[in-house]
Parts: sequence; C-alpha cells; structure tokens
Amino acid sequence: MSPTDMARTLGGGLLSFPVTHFDAEGTFLEDPYRAHCAWMLSHELAGLFAAGGTGEFFSLTPNEVVRVVGAAAAEANGKLPVISGCGYGTAIAVEIARGAEKAGADGLLLLPPYLVGSSQAGLAAHVEAVCKATGLGVIVYNRDNAVLDDEALAGLCERNPNLVGFKDGVGDIELMTRIYARMGDRLTYIGGLPTAETFAAPYLTMGVTTYSSAIFNFMPEWALNFYRAVRADDRAEVLAQLRAFVLPYITLRNRGRGYAVSIVKAGMRVVGRDAGPVRSPLTDLTPAEQEELRALIERASAGAIAHAA
Repeated sequence: MSPTDMARTLGGGLLSFPVTHFDAEGTFLEDPYRAHCAWMLSHELAGLFAAGGTGEFFSLTPNEVVRVVGAAAAEANGKLPVISGCGYGTAIAVEIARGAEKAGADGLLLLPPYLVGSSQAGLAAHVEAVCKATGLGVIVYNRDNAVLDDEALAGLCERNPNLVGFKDGVGDIELMTRIYARMGDRLTYIGGLPTAETFAAPYLTMGVTTYSSAIFNFMPEWALNFYRAVRADDRAEVLAQLRAFVLPYITLRNRGRGYAVSIVKAGMRVVGRDAGPVRSPLTDLTPAEQEELRALIERASAGAIAHAA
C-alpha cells in the first residue's frame, strides 16, 4: 500500500488503537493480543494503530514495538492499514521506523520526542529524518512538546512526499484552521485529542474526517454508531451520546493521572476481554472506579439496545 493510498484509506472511516496485552509481570502476551486484533478487525475499521498511545508505546522497548506491530500486521493480513507507533529521540525513532517497516507496517504515527522541547527547525529535522529513513507513510502527531506550525509543516510536505497525515492532539482551533487552509487535501487529518469523540463533530468542519477511538477496544458497536452519527451530522444523536456516555466517561478518566489508558483496560475487563494491567508508571483504576465504569457501560449498552429496538 502506497503512503497516499494508506492515508486515503484512513481518512474514510473510524480508526482504533488496540491495547497491548501484558501478564501480571508486564510481559507482552502475543496470542491474546492477536485474538483481540482479530476481534477488532471483525468490525468495520479503516485502520489499526498498533503500539500507539493506547497501546502503551511509551512503556515498550523498540524491539517490543516491532514485535507488537508484527503481530498486528500478521493478524490484519492486508485487510486494512496497520500503523506503527514511533517516537523518542531521532536515532531511536529511525530504528523503530525501519523495524516496523520490516515487520509489515503500512505507516507510522510519529509521536513527540522524549522530554525535550525544541525549535520549529529542530522538530522539522526530527520528522524529516524519520521520513527519509523509510518508505512508509508518516503521520505526524502534533501534541505536547512537538507542535509544528503551518509553515514548518508545509516545508516538510514539500520535501517529503511520504509525509501524508496530520494528527492533532492540541486543540488549537486557529492553528488547525491555518494548517488545513494551507495544506488542504495534501494531508489526511486525524483527531487525536483525548477523548476523541468529544471533539469529533466540531473538528469535522475543519477537514478532520476521522479520529482514533480508544473506546472501540471494549464498545466497538457503540463507537461505530457514534462515528456514523458524526459523519451524518446528526447533532441530536451526537449530543445525546455525549451526555449519556462520553462526558461521564471523561469525568471518571480525569480522576487519576494517566487514566486515559487505564480506563480502556478497565473497560476491557468489564466486558470480559481482560488485557492485563497497565505497565508502570501508569496505575490501574481502583476497584470502586472500575465498578463505576461497569455501571456506565451497562447503561450505555442498554440504551443502545433500546434505541435499536
């Protein structure tokens, strides 16, 4: 799949990030992970982002990233694009990019460099080094300490034809508008603010046709129905689901630092698809918080059944 074809495919539907399965000691469990990927792939998806943020990329070694991505790519078997997480310093990011390409990935999601702040020139050099190191399509993730402006991004697009995607995790409306006005259809735009469903409807008006749903890990039908409502501009349904599930879910997520990942694994346990604990330095939800989540999921599921009837 060419970088352009990969990006076009991603822009046409919902995306998801599978959690990474660990045992109690934090060892990656490939068989349950592949089974989970297969289950996700039995639903309608436009792309699978392996070893991404929800997949705890930040806790994986470069070799583990490649192993996780290889498992996802083997399970996908060409059905849809598999995008590998990529990041840290430039040398490590280049190593991961090359390893992911050999493992069968179709593209890269380039997360921010570790810890350090940088100038626009430094960030551009980092992105360009990864683009030059691989033939895969690259999606740059604008967030935290790696926020490219429209000028730097335009220069990167001119010099790197395999830079094909832009994921926004900042929420700066003016910057997003500048980028879309300048780049237009040159890039595929992905919503990347947690929780992405909250921002999906307003971002659609700015050319952001897709987003990554962590909720898909444990409520795939709900996630797909919400995405369809966004694309159909069914504002009443979007608002109803925000009130009924998304906003209470966010309130629970905000109880603890790092819960954006922990709450997804808790949701997996609630629906009987336990993926194990999160790796440190993250912590899992408390038993009481998990029961709150269980009640929320059950109410949302009951509401979906009633709505379908």
